[in-house]
Amino acid sequence: MYKEHAKRILDLLGKDVNRGVITAAEAAQAVAVVEKEIAETRLHQGSDDVQRDIHAHHNDGGDDTGHEVMEVVSFATRAYPLLEMMRAARDGGHDLLWGV
Repeated sequence: MYKEHAKRILDLLGKDVNRGVITAAEAAQAVAVVEKEIAETRLHQGSDDVQRDIHAHHNDGGDDTGHEVMEVVSFATRAYPLLEMMRAARDGGHDLLWGV
């Protein structure tokens, strides 16, 4: 997972994107937080689509030139691999480490 995609998830969990751990004791709460955010983003999918469109169609100067291809990967899709790892860590009683 690229750092920029992991950042949103790890920010929700209060974790550093460069290096950290979700302990086995934290895993259940981490899963619940991410599942709640996924449910919330599904309720407001249109809002996320608009934000992606804005970012895709405005360059650093804020004008409407130099269009980029719009990214259509949802938060739920991005979060799924990490969510599955957190579920496995929770179920197996393991810590989840990154950046070490």
